[in-house]
Amino acid sequence: MIQIKEISAFELSQLIKSTNHIELIDIRTPVEIERGIIPGAKALPMHLIPLKLNYFSTAQKEIIIYCRTGSRSAQACRFLNQHGLNNAISLRGGILQWTSSGLRMAFEAPKTIA
Repeated sequence: MIQIKEISAFELSQLIKSTNHIELIDIRTPVEIERGIIPGAKALPMHLIPLKLNYFSTAQKEIIIYCRTGSRSAQACRFLNQHGLNNAISLRGGILQWTSSGLRMAFEAPKTIA
């Protein structure tokens, strides 16, 4: 099985404070996203990732992918790794871990990846 890179909610919160060289991508469904996002995240439904491989291959930043529990984001990172793209990191525990850690949520509509 392909190993993926993961980051904890606490590590991500510290990384967000210390750098702007990351990009957050929420791969949940639009209905899930309505419940809140990590501030600054962009939206890209998981099923569109295969159509956006060029986006990931040309990204100048490290990409943090998250979902509800971390399962789909891990799967997405494995998929990207299988296609030779190693700049994606999965948020371990997903947004549930983020919120249970007491970290801030945003409730505005995220930008979408075109």
